[in-house]
Amino acid sequence: MKRINLGQSAPELYQKVIELDQIAMQKLDESGITHGFAHLLKLRASQMNQCAFCIRLHTQDALKAGESIDRITLLNAWSETEYFNEQERAALSLIEAITLVSEGQVDDAIYEDALPFLTDAQISAVEWLAIVINTWNRIAISSRYTVKP
Repeated sequence: MKRINLGQSAPELYQKVIELDQIAMQKLDESGITHGFAHLLKLRASQMNQCAFCIRLHTQDALKAGESIDRITLLNAWSETEYFNEQERAALSLIEAITLVSEGQVDDAIYEDALPFLTDAQISAVEWLAIVINTWNRIAISSRYTVKP
């Protein structure tokens, strides 16, 4: 079955998502969250959404940005490892909670746990990144972007 490619059917909307992504990444940079870890955040949301296209893309981007193969490999079990510091763990918790928002509100405990480790600017940047990557996941999944070896 042929799917509509959303990027081709509404290029002006697709371009706005690109612009939003660029601004979100800029906010992460300004807040002190590294570019490599930003790709790990995108990768984690994409894993949860089972977006194969974005999983491959952000794995490659994380590697290019200097993230280790161990951190990438263990990302889906991050809470069971010592590969991520407290700030990163708080950001991962936050991105997971926002990605799973369809299951209920983002719990206040997620924010309370993040406050000692993330600044307001970092929390805002991670939230915006979650919004953007979840948008990209939905574009890729609904358009059935192909993932071939």
